[in-house]
Amino acid sequence: MSVLTDTFELANGVKIPKVGFGTWQTPAGDVAYQAVRNALKVGYRHIDTAKAYGNEEDVGRAVRDSGIARDQIFVTSKLPAHSKTYDEAMADFESTFKKLNIDYVDLYLVHAPWPWDEIGKDCDKGNVEVWRAMQDIYASGRVKAIGVSNFNVHDLKNVLADAKVKPMVNQIQYYVGYTEPKITSFAKQNGILVEAYSPLATGGLLKNDQMLALAKENKVSVAQLALRFCLQNNILPLPKAVGQSHIEDNAKSDFEISDEDMEKLNGMPDTAPEHSHNKTQG
Repeated sequence: MSVLTDTFELANGVKIPKVGFGTWQTPAGDVAYQAVRNALKVGYRHIDTAKAYGNEEDVGRAVRDSGIARDQIFVTSKLPAHSKTYDEAMADFESTFKKLNIDYVDLYLVHAPWPWDEIGKDCDKGNVEVWRAMQDIYASGRVKAIGVSNFNVHDLKNVLADAKVKPMVNQIQYYVGYTEPKITSFAKQNGILVEAYSPLATGGLLKNDQMLALAKENKVSVAQLALRFCLQNNILPLPKAVGQSHIEDNAKSDFEISDEDMEKLNGMPDTAPEHSHNKTQG
């Protein structure tokens, strides 16, 4: 089975393809449309977007035009980070639902626990309100699964305390050298799948000497090694690419990293410190 069609199972039994195709920073219009069309042609079956990316319409059109059955493509979108009331969350979801225009959304995430221009702000009450809306959206059947993004352990505990439906996913920045062990461990203990955005450290890993040496030993590219690392840690990577060659290269993760090399990778210091701790809209 190809790694692009192989799946993880979410807490509610929904199957999610193990590698996603990210569209963060992919310009709206033809660029986003063609990138998603090309990814689907290569074999990706999991596309990740967000209202904040401004390209939901293009993603939806690419999915509709692909000729692939709707139930064969997994689409994720996200509630804007500044939406912190029940009504805002419901209105933003309606907007996303219309723009995507693909019958249903496979996974819907709260993009961040605080607005992007107020990182770290205490939005505990707002997040509880928003989660109530997320549960109602889920109950409507218009989304197949719900989750969060950029939530730390405190944020997860805050939502879990009142949740009737637990978040099924937490999408965070995760890459070799920056694996958020506390968040990852807590999520796994609570049956929450961790997804990795920026799995190549926004390109920061590609010039790392240790990564280059290990990739050469394994006869793979650095990108392939970085994505396979996520998969072998049971993390779902979301590489983004626009060029056809990168889209194809990222898809080739059907190999095994030895236990010895995994130990080296898991023990590596942060290879791209300028990207870590710098919360982005991934």
